[in-house]
Amino acid sequence: MPRWLAGALVFTASGSVLVLEILAGRLLAPYVGVSLETYTGIIGVVLAGIAAGAWIGGELADRQDPRRLLPGALVGGGALAIAAVPLVRLFGELAIGGSPLVIVFLAAVGFFLPSAVLSAVTPLVVKIELESVEETGRVVGSLSAIATAGSLVGVFVTGFVLVAAFPTTPVVIVVGGLLVVGGVALWFRLGRRLPARIVVSSVAVFAASSGVSVLADGPCEVETAYFCARVEVDPERPSGRTLLLDTLRHSYVDLDDPTYLELSYARSMADVIDAIGAPEAALDAVHVGGGGFSLPRYLTATRPGSRSTVLELDPSIVELDEEQLGLVLDDDLRVVTGDARLNLREVATDSADLVLGDAFGGRSVPWHLTTEEFVEDIARVMRLDAVYAINVIDQPPLGFVRAEVATLRRVFDHVAVVGPAERLAGISGGNFILVASDVPIPAEAIEANSADRGDDNRVLGTPAELDEFVGGADVLTDEHAPVDQLIGS
Repeated sequence: MPRWLAGALVFTASGSVLVLEILAGRLLAPYVGVSLETYTGIIGVVLAGIAAGAWIGGELADRQDPRRLLPGALVGGGALAIAAVPLVRLFGELAIGGSPLVIVFLAAVGFFLPSAVLSAVTPLVVKIELESVEETGRVVGSLSAIATAGSLVGVFVTGFVLVAAFPTTPVVIVVGGLLVVGGVALWFRLGRRLPARIVVSSVAVFAASSGVSVLADGPCEVETAYFCARVEVDPERPSGRTLLLDTLRHSYVDLDDPTYLELSYARSMADVIDAIGAPEAALDAVHVGGGGFSLPRYLTATRPGSRSTVLELDPSIVELDEEQLGLVLDDDLRVVTGDARLNLREVATDSADLVLGDAFGGRSVPWHLTTEEFVEDIARVMRLDAVYAINVIDQPPLGFVRAEVATLRRVFDHVAVVGPAERLAGISGGNFILVASDVPIPAEAIEANSADRGDDNRVLGTPAELDEFVGGADVLTDEHAPVDQLIGS
């Protein structure tokens, strides 16, 4: 086999495995969310597939002519890659929740076999290229380096280009199709040593998987670089729209009434907003996370003249908001897309009366938006009497919310926790609103606003109450912020 062909085979096979690994995160996200646990499960399954494929490929290379096996590995790997799409969708609809067991199961169903089959290519090629023992180091070393280069290209091209430019399913089909075509071409080149029925069967699997992948409806209305998004009409309120991102009911917008807040966490945030300063006084606000932009629109409607800067990660979500949720951007409501932590650095010091945190990746706040260092930058943009309110989700034993309260107390003079009494007692879980400021927090006004809306929120805000609530929770820092692990199940 020519050296260029040997190098091309291991480069392509290894690169394809890493392309699939990156895309696996997007395929699994609608069913298990996006979290450290999601990517841990995917990486672990793919690594297990790579190890199994390398082992089995080496064993087979010593027992059979590897020239017989190579075309089948490429064709089979491509067909299995495409089959991952309908398999993940089928079992994803049946799976419940985003537990580590469910994550690993879905990743294994979709990506263990294609990773294993494609990883068998390298030892098969090594066996073909080894002409003598004296060449072992050169052959193994060079092909291993080429395989690693293919993996690097697969990672960078997929993460930086493909995910942002194309939907996931077509990319998987194209990658699988190229592998199948390459395998068939190799079959002809190597003298058709593999029985034709095996090649034909693999091509048939590829064709069937491609058809099912294209025809099967996925859960996404819009697939962005970060989320599987869709908008649903409220059957009980014709002007109501719900924005769903991956597994979460993220935002609710009433197209006719921006003051209508369906979700309880949004009402709790509004209770805080309404308690700040003089009634109906305009505020300068920074929003960490936009979603459906329900809170920026509420602020504009209830406090005319307010100005909001929204730090939203995903430009595609902003476009979806404009097309389906009636979002209108102007000088008083502007958006900056990209990572909120990076873009917050460009917000002027002492420029905000209010900062609202409502950014989520799956069911957790992205860890880098929870740390002491980030909170210090939040404090930098706030005026002396400004307020920071952040929405978090946790379940008993409330490890994350307790740690975030400890973190806020490290930076601000006054901190409060807003939620129903059962949640504050650690009996149940859900949304908590954490409020922080360097001036006293209007706890009574917040509770009164909640009662007026028909809710039953209470406010923990005295030092003794917070000491008991926080317990021994650690402060979250850039060095140590295990947010996904702290959230209760």
